[in-house]
Amino acid sequence: MRASTWHLTPNTYGGAPLAYLRVRVTAGARAAGLTGWHDGTLRLKVRARAEKGRANAAVASLLAEKLAVPPSRVRLARGGSSREKLFEIDGLSEEELMRRLGAPML
Repeated sequence: MRASTWHLTPNTYGGAPLAYLRVRVTAGARAAGLTGWHDGTLRLKVRARAEKGRANAAVASLLAEKLAVPPSRVRLARGGSSREKLFEIDGLSEEELMRRLGAPML
C-alpha cells in the first residue's frame, strides 16, 4: 500500500486551499447583495425567505457569484438555522477570498 503524498492542515484539504467566511444574513430583503463588513463578518442580504433552506442556498449562490467560483465550492459549515453562518470556500486562500470581496485590511 502506497503512502499518501498530501497532508491535511487547518486551511487546506487535499493540498487545495480552504477558506472560511463568517456571514450575517438578512433574509427576505428587497434586493440581494453585500452590505459591508463589521468586526470581520460579511453582512449580506438575500431575497429568499428563511424557509426550508432557501435563504442558505441563496447565500451560497450569491457568494459563489461574487467570488467567481463554482457553486459546488461554497458550502455551509455551520449556522443552518441562524443569521450568523460560517461558509467554507474550497480552492481559495483566505487572503484571496478577502481580496475578491473587498474586505478591509487589518
